[in-house]
Amino acid sequence: MFRKTFLLLIFLWSCALGYAIADPTTTTPGGKPTISGYIKDAASGEALIGATVFVKESKAGAASNVYGYYSVSTSPGNYTLVFSYVGYISKEVSVVVSSSLKMNMELTAESTELKEVIVKGDRPNANVSRPEMSVAKLEMKSIKQIPALMGEVDIIKAIQMLPGVQSTSEGSSGFSVRGGSADQNQILLDEAVVFNASHLMGFFSVFNNDAIKDVRLYKGDIPAMYGGKLSSILDVRMKDGNSKKFSGIVGIGIISSRLTLEGPIIKDKTSFIVSGRRTYADMFLPLATDPDIRKNKLYFYDFNLKVNHTFNDNNRLYISGYFGQDVFKGKFASFGFGNQTLTARWNHLFSSKLFLNTSLIYSRYSYELGTEEGKPNSFKWQSDLKNYSTKLDFTYYLNNSNTIKFGAITSYQFFDPATAKGVGSESLFGEYKVPRNFGLEHAIYASNEQVVNYWLTLKYGIRLSAYQRLGAATIQNYDANYNKIGETQYATGKVVKTFFNWEPRLGAQFMINDNNSIKASYSRTVQYLHLASNSNAGTPLDVWFPSGPNVKPQVADQYATGFFRNFFDNVVETSFEVYYKDMRNVVDFKDYADLFLNKEMEGQVRVGKSYSYGAEAMVRVNGDKLSGWVSYTYSKTRRKINGVNNEQWFPAFYDKPHNVNVVLSYDISPRIVFGANWIYATGAPITVPVGRIVVENDIVPVYSARNAYRMPDYHRLDVSLTIKSKKKVNRKWEGELNVSVYNVYGRKNPWAINFVTDKLNPNVTYAEKTYLFTYLPSITYNFKF
Repeated sequence: MFRKTFLLLIFLWSCALGYAIADPTTTTPGGKPTISGYIKDAASGEALIGATVFVKESKAGAASNVYGYYSVSTSPGNYTLVFSYVGYISKEVSVVVSSSLKMNMELTAESTELKEVIVKGDRPNANVSRPEMSVAKLEMKSIKQIPALMGEVDIIKAIQMLPGVQSTSEGSSGFSVRGGSADQNQILLDEAVVFNASHLMGFFSVFNNDAIKDVRLYKGDIPAMYGGKLSSILDVRMKDGNSKKFSGIVGIGIISSRLTLEGPIIKDKTSFIVSGRRTYADMFLPLATDPDIRKNKLYFYDFNLKVNHTFNDNNRLYISGYFGQDVFKGKFASFGFGNQTLTARWNHLFSSKLFLNTSLIYSRYSYELGTEEGKPNSFKWQSDLKNYSTKLDFTYYLNNSNTIKFGAITSYQFFDPATAKGVGSESLFGEYKVPRNFGLEHAIYASNEQVVNYWLTLKYGIRLSAYQRLGAATIQNYDANYNKIGETQYATGKVVKTFFNWEPRLGAQFMINDNNSIKASYSRTVQYLHLASNSNAGTPLDVWFPSGPNVKPQVADQYATGFFRNFFDNVVETSFEVYYKDMRNVVDFKDYADLFLNKEMEGQVRVGKSYSYGAEAMVRVNGDKLSGWVSYTYSKTRRKINGVNNEQWFPAFYDKPHNVNVVLSYDISPRIVFGANWIYATGAPITVPVGRIVVENDIVPVYSARNAYRMPDYHRLDVSLTIKSKKKVNRKWEGELNVSVYNVYGRKNPWAINFVTDKLNPNVTYAEKTYLFTYLPSITYNFKF
């Protein structure tokens, strides 16, 4: 299969090369000319993703891709082109078209436009007119105005406040999308997979906002180019770096500080961005009265780097990387985990109509846990997960009515779940290894976005995915009752099991008028990698394992439809969506499963089915002073797992039927911005003891059905105030002070509820609530130059 996939990549490349030699826009008599180019930010040279080009006379239009490239075809003649992007001044350009031409365009942000310019383009109605649904695009400007936990603005925390998205626990970076578990979300940073997106046990994410340009969450209607996970795709893109001038951003907070530098290496051709962040709570530990605490270490750091070079209008190279690590070291134990990613991408234009992105991608997640040396129980536990991928993604702008995308990806995966061994001559531990796993994941895809007429746009595509579990491997064999009955050995490189799955994608948009539309979508997704965890919130010690003879791939079919309407010249956007998701081969674990350092972990797996349905309503305001959104989600998620809960349906632990999010930002003046968000969610399901029995003089609790009870409802209010420095002529820097309070009214939201036996009376059991925060103020100062 690997050989076939490689040959397919060569075939796709050859087809594209053959097309380039015979480009119909330049060699076919009577072919329509094409206007194409890149749309960028005038101040920084950053590519604008999703900027629109509209031809007034022919009503033709196009949107720029993730690299800012657009292509629109038209007959020879005189035309007026309108370039627009949310938050930027629209620009009109008159052109005479006699043959294909390239036109790169730079747009200026509204906030930096000169006062003399008073004519602005109409606000785009993209949420109504674009043929996609169940997709949320967050602007970094909006994210930075959301009140932050401990002063650290976070992409993941912003994602958790969108309709259809649930936080898995207080302060966690885990999130559930439309009834899916946290491991069913594919998180990408410049196309590289991020296996664990958390810092400090989930209180922060790995994303440094100063280095991020674009954030998109696909909750449904997932394009055919994406795959590998069941529920959602979080696609995060780093900035390319300012190609016009050198600039920087510095942020100083009570928990962490950040530094970002960017600028041209060769003006308008080569640019870079480098961004670093570090917490420094550990720097105050030497002031502690306890001498043992003074020697502790507790911090995280991360580092983003990106360089890009434009060879010419047809060839561009991007190299980006992320490196992050969490470190804890105490008197009795040490702990560390981190992610590394590296992406190299080459953009090539075979012609004005055929765009290619070639990517080489590396991802790694690793962690280690250990105790101090010199003791009989001294040990070190290490785990490692690596992913190597090659991708070809083509975009073919056939005409203004058809945009075709096709491509292929192949990935090699390496899993080292655990290697534990004693350290030091005094240790009594030997070496213990959980067997390694290897796999190959492949996919080819093709899709088309077809504008049938003004009223109807169709999106359809197909993805063929495959997974191969590879040796060297020792596969345990189990009977129908999960009892081990033997094992099978596979040599290195031997194919243990191969899976094939078709993943169709379909979407339709019906435009009622410029302000109203109805959309519908269907998508099938397949997941070949699974997560073993006993924690609802997720922990750095989570263990990933691949599909194989004992565990089939998870499969989901999602159906959705929605109504979209804008008001007041598109200042107010509204949407209402309903969905139903059917999931099969859902992975769960038996009660009291032993998941870690277990060589026979697949024997702990239990498989079943799940369904989820819900309704999501959202009102979004894009006013000059007031902006933000209000959303309400009703949802229900149920699971039925073989051998669990007497095989009866039960609520998933992230099933929270009612969820309300209010996220608002108000410009009190040009220098003062007030932000607030209020969150309400139904309490999470839990399993509780409902009785007791005596077994050989020991009191043993009797538990309820799985997740039959709920924690108290969750709600909190956060506020922030940002004060910007005065703008002065010739001043080369700007500053701002941000003061925020997390959980203003001090709600003691439960993080966990444990049931404890009274020490004085063993016949009495009481519930003990653990909460993380009451009100938590923070101060951050940012300045850029």
